Amino acid sequence: MTLTPEIRPDIDDGIDRKVLTQLRQRFLKVNAARLQRASEALSTRQQLVLKLLPLLLDVNHPLLPGYVSASTPAGLSNFVPDEDILAEAQRLTRSFSYKTRRGNPPLPIHGLFLMGSLGTVAQAEQSDLDLWVCHASDLSQRELAELRRKCELLEQWAATQGAEVHCFLVDPQHYTQGAREARLTSDDCGTSQHYLLLDEFYRTAIWLGGRTPLWWLVPVYEENRYTEYCQTLLSKRFIRAEDVLDLGHLARIPPGEFIGAGMWQLFKGIESPYKSVLKLLLTEVYASEHPQVSCLSLRYKQAIYAGRLDMEDLDPYVMLYRRLEEYLKARGETERLELIRRCLYLKVGKKLSRPPRQGHKSWQRKVMERVSAQWKWDNRAFAQLDSRSQWKVRQVLLERRALVNELTHSYRFLSQFARLQHAASGINPRDMGILGRRLYAAFERKAGKVEFINPGIAPDMAEDILTLAQLPGGDAGKPPFWALYGGNLSLQEMADFAPLRRARDLMDLLAWSHRNGVVDATTRLSLQPGTSDLSEFELQNLLGSLQQAVPLPLNEVPESALLRSAVPSQVLLLVNVGIDPLRQHSQMNVHMTTERTDSLGYSGVRDNLVLTLDQITLNSWNELLVSRYSGPHALLDCLREFLNTLPTDAPPPRLLVRCFCRNRAAAIAQRVEDLFRDAHAQLASGKGGRYLLQVRQHFHLLHLVPGSVSHRVIEGLPALVEHLGDTQDDSGFLQLDRHALEGDDLAMILPLGRANTVQVFYRLDEGSAEITILDERNALWRRRQEYDTEEGLLLPLQRFLQSVQYRRNAVISLLESQGPVGADILFYEVVTNGHQRAQRIERRNTPQPLEALPFYNVQAIVEPGEGQRARTTLFCNHREFSELEFGNELFQAVARHILDRRRGQERYPCYITDLDLSAMREGGELQTVHFLRYKQSLEQALNRALAEA
Repeated sequence: MTLTPEIRPDIDDGIDRKVLTQLRQRFLKVNAARLQRASEALSTRQQLVLKLLPLLLDVNHPLLPGYVSASTPAGLSNFVPDEDILAEAQRLTRSFSYKTRRGNPPLPIHGLFLMGSLGTVAQAEQSDLDLWVCHASDLSQRELAELRRKCELLEQWAATQGAEVHCFLVDPQHYTQGAREARLTSDDCGTSQHYLLLDEFYRTAIWLGGRTPLWWLVPVYEENRYTEYCQTLLSKRFIRAEDVLDLGHLARIPPGEFIGAGMWQLFKGIESPYKSVLKLLLTEVYASEHPQVSCLSLRYKQAIYAGRLDMEDLDPYVMLYRRLEEYLKARGETERLELIRRCLYLKVGKKLSRPPRQGHKSWQRKVMERVSAQWKWDNRAFAQLDSRSQWKVRQVLLERRALVNELTHSYRFLSQFARLQHAASGINPRDMGILGRRLYAAFERKAGKVEFINPGIAPDMAEDILTLAQLPGGDAGKPPFWALYGGNLSLQEMADFAPLRRARDLMDLLAWSHRNGVVDATTRLSLQPGTSDLSEFELQNLLGSLQQAVPLPLNEVPESALLRSAVPSQVLLLVNVGIDPLRQHSQMNVHMTTERTDSLGYSGVRDNLVLTLDQITLNSWNELLVSRYSGPHALLDCLREFLNTLPTDAPPPRLLVRCFCRNRAAAIAQRVEDLFRDAHAQLASGKGGRYLLQVRQHFHLLHLVPGSVSHRVIEGLPALVEHLGDTQDDSGFLQLDRHALEGDDLAMILPLGRANTVQVFYRLDEGSAEITILDERNALWRRRQEYDTEEGLLLPLQRFLQSVQYRRNAVISLLESQGPVGADILFYEVVTNGHQRAQRIERRNTPQPLEALPFYNVQAIVEPGEGQRARTTLFCNHREFSELEFGNELFQAVARHILDRRRGQERYPCYITDLDLSAMREGGELQTVHFLRYKQSLEQALNRALAEA
């Protein structure tokens, strides 16, 4: 074996040009071998693309691919096509003939290089051809645009030949100054990896034509004075400037690049963990050596200078693995080393447990056999990795744990490195924030979030046969749980097997199975429902609903979504999962018929048929969340949370509501969907206010404040009337659910509420009337009283309300008031049918003018007294009656005075006609409902005294 001697040029002692020629020839020899290996792995048509690219960038010919115009920059430095290339070009178009350029015209294309995995042990059939087109720095913007267009046309032509080519324009002069295209490889995160990208370029690039890198001619021990060394080579004419191009050196890598590159690889690791883990660990190795980083490209260059030209040892991926192995062995981290070995093995993709195709071993297979022989793996280890396409849940979970641990370790290492070095990454804060959010969405655990276990680990995790079972919780009073088993198992057999997964709630398990592809359309499911009411029919429909609401694969999350907080984009509500709301009737095989069909107040006993809700939410970051609501207020809790998570600056989520229980499923689902849509529409309208819902005999009042919706439970109608009489801070707008208060007048009255209007509704029965008033802020007041005539009923009320408005107007600032001062007073009659049920509401004219009929004026003034007690003074036709004079006998004295003025001393009711509460304001504005309450209390005391007098 002939040894290649080491070359150690010393520029201070002078350099022989023959030595520089030898160095260049060594690099070109390795380059030629790698180009040959790259070509062998390509198809015939792809080889044609690789062979013709230098010629197509050297010429502009109308009938050749890539033609833009005759003035498009073309001409590759030092390029002379051989007969084979010209023959291939003439097969494309017979009219083409290559003309040698005369004189010394400018050649704007300085160099062509392929970089990446081509020609390496990791080259795959689908490997991209990333082509660096290095060009002159003096091209105009028009020329650059035409050159870019020429490259785009070449990419399109290559695609027709089955080759995926990506052209990247590089200006070497600008590149050395840190300026560059936003992306220079198909796996490039942009400007944050200038030096690390250069490191990858120097150790993986295949030169196709043009000038060769000046970096080849600078020894590793001179890297620190690279610029001075190159100036000497050029100024003393050891080399010609037109023979080399300069992309810079790797004497020092800024620490911020390790952070930027690491974060980028963490992001890439979300979908391609095996490839990213290798690069992530290399970033860790480099960062751990900072500031004296021995890059792989420098080791590559040193090996060529030393004459170690073995292609296996110089393979970029083999060199990468050796470096990582060296680092991890020194740290004693065997588990991480085993993961790195698996990553390399899967990246290369040669299945060593199986015989080679057509009995011929590729050079890549031979390399992997030699490298892996040192790992001491048995045949089972190789076979397991080779069957990755058949990996299912257990294997994927084991592998995911190792991969996520590695990604998490890398994130912590980079964070600590950044703190220690006070390093600023080249990635701007916006991009760093986006990458952080991608990582959070992909890997961070949180309550209710479905864990995604297959980030590019196995291509198909679907199981052929599964058993889904509800099992008892045990002796400790634990509730039952759901478990998923591989295969078709009986309850007795389950004791001998560990479940693939268990969960407290069924939809947790089904959502996990769907998101991770464990269950698909071909999976056969065996069901053991336990104590639940789950049927095969319901189970299949639940899975179908998941597939409809969350179709896989999920779309990629756009950057615009990650710039905002996560918001729901799709919501699936599943009602009564595994529960029959009419179970007793089902067990007795009884079918109920009733006119009262509302699912929240079904039949004469007003049963609530919405017992549980499972909410499946896919948000804008592709996180899948599961929430279960049960208990007496399940529906309201779910509705409140749904409304509170609605985005204010983005479209609302798509809502699907489904129910598959045994009884009234379609009606239940429609009722819940109507409720959610109605409440959302009210919230989105901007009116705010309140939303009233009735469930059984209970009422729920939702306060619709965006992002802070709350609800209050009100037991029964009397409590509701009292609550609706509370004063309101705003207009008091109230929206009724479409089935609330069925059969009650309030169902027609409450929706008519209007701001700044006092509305009087009266219903006449035999000898008595029910009066309902909505004040200017829609506070409710209600009472029943006897009456003789409609006029006698309404006139005293009209007088009192007019006096209230007079007094309220007196305290409203005319300067601050917007719109008309005071509230309108409107009257309506609740018209009933023959069964005394409210049928409609009709507007009535206001009672005739007050001055037309005489009346007895009873005025009251209420003031704060001692403690919580109010002090009252009454005026009867201007005669004063005060507690100071009459004490506790005040109302008896007034009653006697009134009776003395009635003919025959009739004891018909007396009404307060005017009331002053100005001393009771306590800083707040008095509403009409305040006056009505005091009026009712005073009238009760006065009429009691009249009856007893």
